[in-house]
Amino acid sequence: MINDALHRELEEMRNEDLRVRDELVTSGRIDGHYDPEMYELHTRNASRLRELIEIHGWPAEDIAGPDGAEAAWLIAQHAIGEPEFQRSALKMLRACIAEGRVPPWQAAYLEDRIAMYQNQPQRYGTQSLDDPQDGRSRPWTLADPKNVDAIRATVGLQPLPAIPERGPGLPAEKRQALEENYSWWQDWLTSKGWKHE
Repeated sequence: MINDALHRELEEMRNEDLRVRDELVTSGRIDGHYDPEMYELHTRNASRLRELIEIHGWPAEDIAGPDGAEAAWLIAQHAIGEPEFQRSALKMLRACIAEGRVPPWQAAYLEDRIAMYQNQPQRYGTQSLDDPQDGRSRPWTLADPKNVDAIRATVGLQPLPAIPERGPGLPAEKRQALEENYSWWQDWLTSKGWKHE
């Protein structure tokens, strides 16, 4: 039975996340680093999601509706400053998938994100980075590039879009900005407890 209050609260949290992101993009404040306002919102949403999980368990589709369950996944996906919470959310998602209560792609995205932040290859190819050499976005390291489309199909994902060929090199200034941004993120993630081997 759908819990309307739970569904509504999760939707409101997701909508606020998307609203703030759109506002930051429009105002030009997304510069590659983690904007403090966005980080604060992600932290607050994750804290509230933990409270809701204590009351209801994972907000799966049977209690939060498909939109509410997807909102809960998005909140967990964006809780990048909280490694242990993301890992526990992944375990809960996997348990719900085994029971047919959430779609398997949700765990795939979260698993890939955790892998990337731990500096490990991803299975499903859902996470990408801008290459500092030519600025084109490419998937983070794939665990099994030859079979990635078959692996994606097991969780209901379409084949991986074509990976861009190497383009012309970026001007030194732009390349340096991307490299500095990548370094900033590595330092920030390490400061939050992600292991970078």
